[in-house]
Amino acid sequence: MRTFFPSDSCKESQLNAINPQSWLQVERGKLSKLSSSHTNSSSIESFIKVPEPPILPFFKPIDYVEVLAQIHEEMESCSPQERSTLYLLQFQIFRGLGETKLMRRSLRSAWQRAGTVHEKLVFGAWLRYEKQGEELIADLLATCNKCAQEFGPVDVSQLQVEVNGCSKETVVMKGDKSLENVNFKIGDEIIVCDRQKIASLSAPFHAMLNGYFTESSSQDIDLSENNISPLGMRTIGEFSITGSLSEVHPDLLLEILVFSNKFCCERLKDACDRKLASLVCTKDDAVEFMEYAIEQNSPVLAASCLQVFLHELPDCLNDERVVEIFSHADRQQRSIMVGLASFSLYCLLSEVAMNLDPRSDKTVCFLEQLIESAETDREKLLAFHQLGCVRLLRKEYDVAEGLFEKAVSLGHVYSIAGLARLGYIKGHKLFSYEKLSSVISSVNPLGWMYQERSLYCEGDKRSEDLEKATELDPTLTYPYMYRAASLMMKQNVQAALAEINRVLGFKLALECMELRFCLYLAIEDYKAAIRDVQAILTLSPDYRMFEGRVAASHLRTLVREHVGSWTTADCWMQLYDRWSSVDDIGSLSVIYQMLESGGAKGVLYFRQSLLLLRLNCPDAAMRSLELARRHASSEHERLVYEGWILYDTGHCEEGLLKAEESIKISRSFEAFFLKAYALADSSLDSSCSSTVISLLENALKCPSDNLRKGQALNNLGSVLVDCGKLDSAADCYINALKIRHTRAHQGLARVHFLKNDKATAYVEMTKLIEKAKNNASAYEKRSEYCDRDRDLTKADLEMVTRIDPLRVYPYRYRAAVLMDSRKEKEAIAELSRAITFKADLHVLHLRAAFHEHVGDVLAALRDCRAALSVDPNHQEMLELHSRVNSHEP
Repeated sequence: MRTFFPSDSCKESQLNAINPQSWLQVERGKLSKLSSSHTNSSSIESFIKVPEPPILPFFKPIDYVEVLAQIHEEMESCSPQERSTLYLLQFQIFRGLGETKLMRRSLRSAWQRAGTVHEKLVFGAWLRYEKQGEELIADLLATCNKCAQEFGPVDVSQLQVEVNGCSKETVVMKGDKSLENVNFKIGDEIIVCDRQKIASLSAPFHAMLNGYFTESSSQDIDLSENNISPLGMRTIGEFSITGSLSEVHPDLLLEILVFSNKFCCERLKDACDRKLASLVCTKDDAVEFMEYAIEQNSPVLAASCLQVFLHELPDCLNDERVVEIFSHADRQQRSIMVGLASFSLYCLLSEVAMNLDPRSDKTVCFLEQLIESAETDREKLLAFHQLGCVRLLRKEYDVAEGLFEKAVSLGHVYSIAGLARLGYIKGHKLFSYEKLSSVISSVNPLGWMYQERSLYCEGDKRSEDLEKATELDPTLTYPYMYRAASLMMKQNVQAALAEINRVLGFKLALECMELRFCLYLAIEDYKAAIRDVQAILTLSPDYRMFEGRVAASHLRTLVREHVGSWTTADCWMQLYDRWSSVDDIGSLSVIYQMLESGGAKGVLYFRQSLLLLRLNCPDAAMRSLELARRHASSEHERLVYEGWILYDTGHCEEGLLKAEESIKISRSFEAFFLKAYALADSSLDSSCSSTVISLLENALKCPSDNLRKGQALNNLGSVLVDCGKLDSAADCYINALKIRHTRAHQGLARVHFLKNDKATAYVEMTKLIEKAKNNASAYEKRSEYCDRDRDLTKADLEMVTRIDPLRVYPYRYRAAVLMDSRKEKEAIAELSRAITFKADLHVLHLRAAFHEHVGDVLAALRDCRAALSVDPNHQEMLELHSRVNSHEP
């Protein structure tokens, strides 16, 4: 969903195609030299482009805390059938905030609290879709005798269908009472049935056989013109006696289903419905049967077909037959197919379709169905906005405008960004600027408002808007990228690099890495360029640069020609240097190069996964762990990696079992280390500390490199500190530092602090700050050792916020200081700064407490409810909520 625009305009008519050949020569992977031209801003502009920030298809309320609180309040009194939909809206809010873990938790809650079979189907499928690629985890759990089919098939037979059968007490209104049987003639065959049993199947049969029709006094009745075969009628006769269908061919069941519908035989129809539902196994079955299910109003069969389709997401959306079924269902057909969960279903289908191709016709069709399915204003505004975003991408501007206007009319202010973008595309720049200015002046402004308005002004006004956008929401990447590119155009290389490094210091965004790669190319720093492109490929092996026109792997090949080769020994030296300086991106790049040159790939992929976890890239880390397992050189090594895979996905006890299996085969460093790590995490018993210490000591006796031994010594020191063995812990940290495990400075500082030597602790943390490339956490920790010097503490925490604005402790500390100084409004405002862009439980909790302290019960209750949306089981939050709720007027 990205477009590119030149620095002086973002008008579509002025978009220029990117031509990497202007600076890359494909033959033999050679780069054209920029030595004579890189000082020329126009040549730099030819390949340093800044992507225009997309209009995101997300629900982004002005005050997400207020909306979360409203949803939480509604959950307290809603019916079970409404709860899943409320969790879905909660999911949409967290999605707009980029809170992946909270999104998944909301989806899981929707699934767990599903009030209907249809909701269970939809949310189970959604969770399965979110967990694509995790099949290995289920296989590994199976080896530990644990089932992982938490989102397995739903028993659709649980679907409750109202069946109104005819009363079995029949009264013969007319005719011969001696006529116990009735002979149904079909073609040349006669099928003898029990008259009263057949009459009990439905009111029409009852009227025919016992009422005032001529058939009531007839022994023989001709059914030849009613599309039922002799075998079908015999089966119906048997059902009228037994109440069940034996083994019946699917084609015959379909025939009986149609007949039962015609004659209103609801018990028979329900039996056919359920029997057919049990026979749906494949996608082709589901396609065929879904047509009958919809035509014959058979909800159980439809649910069974739906389950097969959803189980095969996203692949089934490549089948036009399936897309046709979902795209053209009317309200009644949707009701048959998915009951009351239509909105949830089309939310899922729309998301999958947008991930496949947001411009596709099927995406449009699903979003149109989403609009049809929406009932509340919140549902409608989300659907209108999402379809508006897709229409904008498809350059269907007039339609997009109407959709954004509808979303705005329902209260979705973020859709105004879509209207402004459309106005600019149509040449109404001043209209777009004034549109955003009006929003900014009428509400508490958010970062995206200033970012969007910056597109419609120039010079100092644009710079001011972008600075304000960063101040209000430092997670927005576009302002940093624009400033970096602008500085580069002014030939201020170091300032440009410093600006893009600001955001990369706390947010590893691929588009920012790509821009920095281009900056390094412009100044012909190929070593830095190769580092960044290799880190990009580690994070996303298929990443494409320049609006998707060039594979990053191809650019890496070209740049590689300009960088000298490293031997294996060189690589290890480089890895030690970068690991010791806590340069995680540099370490990733070195490992990427080592993997290309062969060697122990299992070990290298494992190291890669550790770095990726440190960089908060869990999906990439899991991919590396799976590769480590695949390339393990021995069974005991493979078991260790399997243990880490299980541990990292929350299966701690199973991870421990894998470590023990590995140790039985071979006493290795990694097996002992894993066992110690998993045991320390899984056991709440403090007595296990001695076992953990023993395991780490055993690990240190095994062969390993100093990178891992440094980590083991650091962990051992931490356990010893918890046991009160400060001198032994200090020895561990000192030994770790001797082999360049830089992070051990923090552990040693803790020992000095516990010995009441804050000054030495402060000095120790200063050493870490000086050595570490990524040092926000070090500044934060050092702030605790400032020995009552609030100015030093404040300076360190200001530095933390400058380096990594996502760390929330500094906001909480500053707010607490302000509160102690009786500056309540300023304290609350400091917390609100962080809350605006990060849904953090602890910040919400503290603000709720502050509101309670100043007597603002409604604001306190709002924050309590929002915080409980983030963590419903947080005990202190529950207690505060209960206390505040009792004071609500």
